[in-house]
Amino acid sequence: MAARKSAKKTAKSSEKDSLAELSFEDALERLSSIVEELEGGDLTLEESLARFEEGVKLSHQSQIRLNSAESRVEELLQIEEDGTPVVTEFDSQASEAGDEL
Repeated sequence: MAARKSAKKTAKSSEKDSLAELSFEDALERLSSIVEELEGGDLTLEESLARFEEGVKLSHQSQIRLNSAESRVEELLQIEEDGTPVVTEFDSQASEAGDEL
């Protein structure tokens, strides 16, 4: 029983890693594919649930990346009261840490 739980945990960890490796554009493409599969109605209930779960994970990962990009843009657009741009170094490691969620 413990070996089965360990195997499931390892599989989920590698699935999370593979989702994190997808580019934003690839994640959107996969989401679109999942929607088409679900709308097609040819999947079993278990297959549908698995696709839905994958889609939710992809959606969450994509939202994290969008939030990170928005933060970067907001930092880049900051200006002082006199109209000069605020120049700060962007902490990409902090941004990437948000990508891992």
